[in-house]
Amino acid sequence: MQALARLLCAVSLGLGGAGALWAAGEAGTVKTSKGSVTIERAGQKLAAPVGTQIYAADAVLTGADGVVGITLRDNTILSAGPNSRVELNKFAFDSTTHAGAIDASVRRGTLSVSSGKIAKASPGNVSFSAPGMTLGVRGTTFLIDAGQ
Repeated sequence: MQALARLLCAVSLGLGGAGALWAAGEAGTVKTSKGSVTIERAGQKLAAPVGTQIYAADAVLTGADGVVGITLRDNTILSAGPNSRVELNKFAFDSTTHAGAIDASVRRGTLSVSSGKIAKASPGNVSFSAPGMTLGVRGTTFLIDAGQ
């Protein structure tokens, strides 16, 4: 089943090949967590202490006292401030070619991003959105403030 999910992900991005090892599972890991930080996954809310795995389709939420730092598999670094909701809509990464895709949405709050290997190898496949805007990434560091 996992092999089929990887194949479908590779085909949907047009990036298939013998070296493609797509992230059907883990997209990243919580590296720092302070205050109230939870993950919404498949309709459940889970605590997000340091070491928690993040998957595509997860939403990361911080409370009024919460901040979280996440490192994705391609070394993209995400840092969400208090009262934030960040949704990882899509994540795929080929560790051999560094091709892949990231699609994330900031529904409220703030998100600081330091782009990783995907933005360098496949810049057209990286986008972050907030209400009223979509940002394509070409390899940089930036901050999104979606407000409340």
